[in-house]
Amino acid sequence: MNTPTRRTLGVLVAAAVLPVVLTACSGSSSDSVESDAPDKASAPAAKSSNDMDGSSSMDQPFGAACSAVPKNGAGSFDGMAKAPVATAASNNPALSTLVTAVKKAGLVDTLNNAQNITVFAPTNDAFDKIPKATLDKVLNNEAELTKILTYHVVGQKLAPKDLEKGSFDTLEQSKLTTSGSGESYTVNDSAKVVCGNVKTANANVYIIDTVLMPKM
Repeated sequence: MNTPTRRTLGVLVAAAVLPVVLTACSGSSSDSVESDAPDKASAPAAKSSNDMDGSSSMDQPFGAACSAVPKNGAGSFDGMAKAPVATAASNNPALSTLVTAVKKAGLVDTLNNAQNITVFAPTNDAFDKIPKATLDKVLNNEAELTKILTYHVVGQKLAPKDLEKGSFDTLEQSKLTTSGSGESYTVNDSAKVVCGNVKTANANVYIIDTVLMPKM
């Protein structure tokens, strides 16, 4: 079977599940994470768990890995809240491997222009768990890479309470499951949320410690 072109694959897969706006996808996919999506400066700013009062409000980011997020600038919680999700991820050094993979799959514009989604974002350490030879092979197989990455995206914004016992359709068109409570959540009984409920202009992000693998 011929490998689909980058633009066709990104558009067809996204259109099947998400109400995406693909106005930025008028040409070949960009090698940059800069988006044509409007800068939503009015997006609600997220705060670190260190700023939480005793009420433990779940509208704020939580988890041990949140402490590594910069306090200021584009990579801070406030900065990420103003940018679409692929651009926001590019400002977080802990997600650089994910960003590289998203670029290779041609999904930058698809993710940046999607509305009201949830992204389960594996850290660099999560990708490091995959043997280098296997990871290199996946990164150079656009169809397989797209399948894996779109499996990490759910077509609705999920709050922490939604993760307590959930089953959700992914952009890849199969399901993932979540479980947990408080500030402890697991995806597919394998990946732990290490920094949850991070807001971007168009998505809620849950940073996880393991790459999720759909059925191939």
